[in-house]
Amino acid sequence: MSSNTRLKANSLSCHISDSQLNFSDTSELEPFQGVLGQDRAVNAIQFGVAMQRPGYNIFVMGDSGTGRSSYVKDYLKSEAKRQATPNVWCYVNNFKNPREPKALELEPQQASEFKQHISTLIDQLLATFPAALEHPAYQQKKSAIDYVFNRKYDKAIETVEREAHKRGVALYRDSSTISFTPMRDGKALDETEFAQLTEEERDTFHDDIGALEQMLGEHLSELPQWKRESSDALRQLNQETIKEAIAPLLAPVRASFSEQQPLLDYLSEMEEHLPRLVLEELVDDKLLELREEYVKRSSMEESLMPNFATRHAADSGAPVVYEPHPSYANLFGRIEYASDQGALVTNFQRICPGALHKANGGYLILDAEKVLSEPWVWDALKRSTQSGHLKLDSPYSEMGLINTTSLLPELVPLSVKVVLIGSRQIYYLLQEYDEDFKRLFRTVVDFDSDLPLTADNLSGYARLLKSRIDEQGYADLTRDAVVRMVQFSARLAEQQDVLSARIGDQFDLLAEADFLRQMAGDPAIDCVHINRAISAKQERTGRVYDKLFEQMMDGTVLLETSGEAIGKINGLTVMALGDTSFGSPARITTTVHPGSKGVVDIEREVSLGQAIHSKGVMILSGFLGNRYAQKFPLAISAHIAMEQSYGYIDGDSASLGELVCLISALIHAPIDQSFAITGSVNQYGEVQAIGGVNEKIEGFFRLCQARGLTGQQGVIIPASNANNLLLKQQVIDAVNDGQFAIHAVAHVDQAMELLLHREAGQADDNGDFPPDSVNGDIIKRLEEIAQMSDKKSD
Repeated sequence: MSSNTRLKANSLSCHISDSQLNFSDTSELEPFQGVLGQDRAVNAIQFGVAMQRPGYNIFVMGDSGTGRSSYVKDYLKSEAKRQATPNVWCYVNNFKNPREPKALELEPQQASEFKQHISTLIDQLLATFPAALEHPAYQQKKSAIDYVFNRKYDKAIETVEREAHKRGVALYRDSSTISFTPMRDGKALDETEFAQLTEEERDTFHDDIGALEQMLGEHLSELPQWKRESSDALRQLNQETIKEAIAPLLAPVRASFSEQQPLLDYLSEMEEHLPRLVLEELVDDKLLELREEYVKRSSMEESLMPNFATRHAADSGAPVVYEPHPSYANLFGRIEYASDQGALVTNFQRICPGALHKANGGYLILDAEKVLSEPWVWDALKRSTQSGHLKLDSPYSEMGLINTTSLLPELVPLSVKVVLIGSRQIYYLLQEYDEDFKRLFRTVVDFDSDLPLTADNLSGYARLLKSRIDEQGYADLTRDAVVRMVQFSARLAEQQDVLSARIGDQFDLLAEADFLRQMAGDPAIDCVHINRAISAKQERTGRVYDKLFEQMMDGTVLLETSGEAIGKINGLTVMALGDTSFGSPARITTTVHPGSKGVVDIEREVSLGQAIHSKGVMILSGFLGNRYAQKFPLAISAHIAMEQSYGYIDGDSASLGELVCLISALIHAPIDQSFAITGSVNQYGEVQAIGGVNEKIEGFFRLCQARGLTGQQGVIIPASNANNLLLKQQVIDAVNDGQFAIHAVAHVDQAMELLLHREAGQADDNGDFPPDSVNGDIIKRLEEIAQMSDKKSD
C-alpha cells in the first residue's frame, strides 16, 4: 500500500522546460505593459470608466500586493489624458455677505487670465488712489463743500460777535473753542483788572456773557446738521470720483469675460463695493499714516483676489487624484482661522480646497478601509456623490466643538467618479449592510489572487520581471533565476500550476536578490542570489521558530522521530507571525476507556479549541458510529489533546491524525513515530485537503534531519494536496535519495496501514471486516466495550 501512496521527487515542485522560457537572460525580453492575467478586472475597469451614468462608481477589490492600486492609477491616468479638461472653480468675496463666499466657474485657460486681471486691477488702484483725490478738479469741489460749511459757521459766529461788541465783550475763537472776555475802552481785561471793577459792573458783564453764550448756542444749534450735510456731500463726491476712476480700470476685465454672465455679475457687485473698500483701505488719512505699501496691497488682495480651489492646465485632461489620508478636511476642504486680539476670524481666502475639489470632473482614488475608519467621512462622501454638490463645512462646528463664526461657501457642482480600493471582506460587508453603497458603487473590479501557469502567463511573468528591472535599475535575471522566481510565485500561491498575483512580495524578493548580487559583484541575478535572499528573510524573521526548534531538540517539547507508541502521534501545525509562517510538529495523544461521553476534545473543554477544530473532533464520533457501530451502541469515552499547546488551536487539519491516534489507543496498536501526519477527514473516512502543507512538511523534515535521517521517516498528507507541493530543494533531494518519504493518502485506511504497519481490511458484502485486520480489531474492541456497558447497566 505504501508504494501506491509514496510520491516521487519530481512531483514535489513545479518544473519549467527549456522550451517554455526560451532565452538566456531577461535582457532579451520586452517589458510588459498592463496587468498580468487579470482580464476580468481589466474588462470591469474599462466598463466602469466608460459608463458615465450616475451610480457607476468603482470598487476595486482583491488582496493587497496584487498590483491593483498601481494598475488602476496608471489606467485612469492614461484614460484621463484623452478626456476633456474640466473647468476650474474659485471662491470670491461676497461683498454683500462676506460670510457666504461665492463660487465662480472658469475655463482652464481663463483662470490665470482672470487672476492676472485682478492683480493688475489692484496695482492700478494702488497707483490711482489716493492720487485721484489730489486732482485740482476734486480739490475745487471739496473746497466748495468746505466753504459752504465754513460760511454757515462763520456767519453764526459773526452775528454773536457783533452783539458782543455792542455789550463791550470780546469774542475769542481758536480751532476748537469759543470764549468771551470783558472789555473796557477797546481793551480786554485780565483777571486783576476785572477784579477792580465794581460789583455792579462785574454782575453786568456776567449777565452779558451768559446772554452771549446762550445766543451762541442758539446760532450753532444746527452745527451737527451742517457737519452731516458736509460729510454726506464729501462722501458723495468721493464715491463719484472713485467710481469715475474705477470704471475704466474694470473695462478690460469685462471685455475679456463678456460671455460669462456670472463673472460679469460679480464684477458689477465688485464695482458697487469698491468705492467703500478704496475709502477704507487707501484713502483714510489715519490709516495712510501708519500703513506701508505692501500692507495696503495685502489688504486689497485679501478682499479682491480669487481663491482657486482647482487648477488645471489647458488640455491636461481629466484629473486623477489619490488621497492617501482621507480625513474629512483632506477630502472636503477646510476653513482656516487666524487669531485677532484673542478672537478667531476668517475670510474666503482661508478656504483650503480638498481632494474632491481637485478631482472634480475626473477621478478620486481612495483606500476603502481608511475612508471607513475616519469619522464622518463615509456618510459625507455618499451625500456629496448622491447630491452632485460639494459642500464645504466643518462637522466639528455642527457638534459644537468649535464655537466661532464660520463661513458658508456657495455649493460647487460635483462630478467625480470615486474609485475605492479595498478587500473583498469590506466589499461584501458594505453590500450587506449599506443600501447606499449598492446604488453608488455598481462597478466592481475583482483582482484574482492567482493566475494559471499557462505559456502566455509564464511569458508575461518573465516580461513583468523585466519591466521591474528596467524601472528600478536592477541587473538582468538569468533564465534559471526566472525559473526560481516562478517557483517562488507558485509557492506563494501554494499550487504547482498557478502563479501568485501578490506581485508585491515577489518584487521585494527581486530587490533583495539584486542587493545581494551587488554585494557579491556579480553581473546578473542568478538562482543563488534569490535563494540567499529567501534564506536571509527566514533568518531575520525566524527567531521564534528557532527557539521552538531548540526546545524540540533538547527534549523540552516531547516529540519522537523513531520507534513506536500507543495513543501518540506526530501531528503538524502551521504558525503565522506577521508576514512569515512556519510548520511545527506537535504531539497528539488519545486515551480511550468504556463510558458514554463519546469523543471529548480537551482543547474545547478548556476553551482553547476554536470552532473548526472542535468540528473536526466531533466528526470522529460520526465516523466511528457510522462505520463500526451499526450492530451495537458506541459506548466509549475518549479524550484527545494537543500536548504542550498553550494557545488557541483552530483548523481541522489534525483530525486525520487524531482519528488514527484514537484507533491506536482503542485497539492498543502502536503507531510508527517516524511519521508525522496532517489532513482533514470526513464522516466517511475520506481525507480532505488542508493548508500550509509545504511549511508542515519542512518543519518535520528539519527536526528529522537534525536528529539524523534514517530513511524510515516521512510525512503523510492528503492526496488532494499533492498539487500544492513546492518544497525546498533539500527536502526534494532527501526524497530522491530515499532518506525521507512523503505519502499522499485519500482514505483513513491508507493512513492506518502506513502508521500501524497492518492491513486495514476491506468490508465484505455484509459489512464485516477480516478478523486479523485493523478494522476487524476495531469492531471487536468496540463490541467488547458495548457488552461491558450492558453488564454494568444490568
